[in-house]
Amino acid sequence: MMATPISCPAFRRAALVLALVTGGMPALAQETANPMQGESANQIAASQAVGEAVLIPNRVIYPGETIELAALKQVTLVPGKHQPDGMATRSEELQGKVAKRTLLPGRYIPVAAIRDAWLVEQGASVQVYFTAGALTISAAGVTLQPGAAGDLIKVRNIDSGKIISGIVMADGTIKVGAS
Repeated sequence: MMATPISCPAFRRAALVLALVTGGMPALAQETANPMQGESANQIAASQAVGEAVLIPNRVIYPGETIELAALKQVTLVPGKHQPDGMATRSEELQGKVAKRTLLPGRYIPVAAIRDAWLVEQGASVQVYFTAGALTISAAGVTLQPGAAGDLIKVRNIDSGKIISGIVMADGTIKVGAS
């Protein structure tokens, strides 16, 4: 039996789907590094083709690793190309975040692949607060899961042994509501 040849457009579509599924989306960009040293930022910007500047990894970033600006490089997108939705490409979106999965060099970073750093770790001793009007009740607790500011986590009350849910506050305390 003789195999039928695959048409070129069908092969390209299949290769693109395979690349997107296995390795993320490649950034269609030009590096912004300029071989001429000593130029000002304005001169470099003027010499670049007009395009959107984005940040992508310059090395492999592993799950659980905090993203530092040194692990990223700035590239300018090819003119006419725009960053896809759902991708983090600015330093404010990436600095200090933690990778949830492996981030590959030269690929966009999906927003779903990063998270805020944990403010409280699992098993940490924390202060738990309940506030209603002028009444404030505090207790000592142990976290049963890690959490970042604003996350709802479970905490065990050390005195009673009861498990309660609360929101992680920016100062590392847990705020609980009436149940």
